[in-house]
Amino acid sequence: MSDKKKKNTPYRPAVLPPEVREGQSVELLKALHILTRDGQLNQDSRRKLKQVYHLYQFIEPLLQELADAATPCTLADHGAGKSYLGFILYDLFFKQREIGHIFGIETRQELVQRSQELAEHLQFPRMSFLNLSVEASITSPDLPAQIDMVTALHACNTATDDAIRFALHKKARFIVLVPCCQAEVAAVLRQHKNKMLGQTSLSEMWRHAIHTREFGSHLTNVLRCLALEAYGYQVTVTELVGWEHSMKNELIIARYTGQRRGNARQRLLAILQEFGLEELTPRFLPEMPAAAQGEQEAV
Repeated sequence: MSDKKKKNTPYRPAVLPPEVREGQSVELLKALHILTRDGQLNQDSRRKLKQVYHLYQFIEPLLQELADAATPCTLADHGAGKSYLGFILYDLFFKQREIGHIFGIETRQELVQRSQELAEHLQFPRMSFLNLSVEASITSPDLPAQIDMVTALHACNTATDDAIRFALHKKARFIVLVPCCQAEVAAVLRQHKNKMLGQTSLSEMWRHAIHTREFGSHLTNVLRCLALEAYGYQVTVTELVGWEHSMKNELIIARYTGQRRGNARQRLLAILQEFGLEELTPRFLPEMPAAAQGEQEAV
């Protein structure tokens, strides 16, 4: 073999690290900087790969359910970043099937361009990357009117709520969220702390700064789950991986049933009032798409 041919032949190690799934593209993992140039994993990339693979275990049966129902199987990854999740989902699930399309939605143009170039290089034709804001993504003609699944992996602060709003407008059958850095609720709690200390003993739960941050983060996800139930989703909350791998570990999976939990909206509003968070009502109860009105309520 000539030196030129050797140079253009991708290096594939004889033995891959045991963490890498069978059939996974080594070239993709290197391009995402999960594998080193000699095909190995460092500690940080091992942790990252474990998180994405573990999330895939939750998403795969949902995608299979869509595929079995012969739906278009469209997936939008909101706040896609470098699109680790989208690329691995395509490589492990979509690549072997003739249907399905993944849309990566990201506000940073340089990341969108990089992902587009990588998809073209790997010949992943049913991947699209869009440089869009939340508002633009809801109405963009580059996206279908309905998206089967919406994901948001470590979308920071209110970006998770933005992904939920997008999913509601797109009538998503499944929503898969791993929230991150929930700061908005904590900031409002902090702003009204002195007032609330005089009104309720519950304010002791966020009197100290570290408790404000932790309680605000927990409360944010509680409110998100109530909102999803109010809009007709059945919600499951679990942990993504062991806490030793990531502190941003809460996994929310929502399945659309059309049956609204009867008291979810009332409880959400009551919690907002109890903790002085009424100003955040539009964030957690966004305007419902007109086409999704009138679902049956369930107790």
